[in-house]
Amino acid sequence: QVHLVESGGGLVQAGGSLRLSCAASGRTASSYALGWFRQAPGKEREFVAAITWNGGSTYYADSVKDRFTISRDNAKNTAYLQMNSLKAEDTAVYFCAATLFGTGVYYYAVEYDYWGQGTQVTVSS
Repeated sequence: QVHLVESGGGLVQAGGSLRLSCAASGRTASSYALGWFRQAPGKEREFVAAITWNGGSTYYADSVKDRFTISRDNAKNTAYLQMNSLKAEDTAVYFCAATLFGTGVYYYAVEYDYWGQGTQVTVSS
């Protein structure tokens, strides 16, 4: 069992930055691959970024590539999403998710077993 809690969301102007955190708890939290997803009002949840259990590989949605960076600190059982050059279209609730599916990166929501409650990110234009 893994419990995930996101934090760091808020209101920021376009062009600004935010760093989201995802604190994981559980016996084997550091062995899970992690991902970030987001959901805007009236839209389906979409993949943002993913990272392997050891941080060795990452993968990004085209819409955030070169602006967002996913990382993790297994000693702290925490994952991060650094978001730079934010745009109004980045406004959404951001969720972190964990999976023991395998050793890769995963970008389908169905591949994830555990989800946090989400944190709101609002970018004003």
